[in-house]
Amino acid sequence: MIYILKNLHKEESAQDLIEYGLVALIVALGALTGMGNLAQSINSLFSVVGGELT
Repeated sequence: MIYILKNLHKEESAQDLIEYGLVALIVALGALTGMGNLAQSINSLFSVVGGELT
């Protein structure tokens, strides 16, 4: 196991993999934040429309 970790540390492809992982994490966090705000806006809109119909 230690041998594998040492090889990953030496190889530059592992660094690229980590960078891609970090970029994916940032994109995912941004999407989650955006989806949360969008969901709240849609919920408010449906509440207003539901109030108008009753």
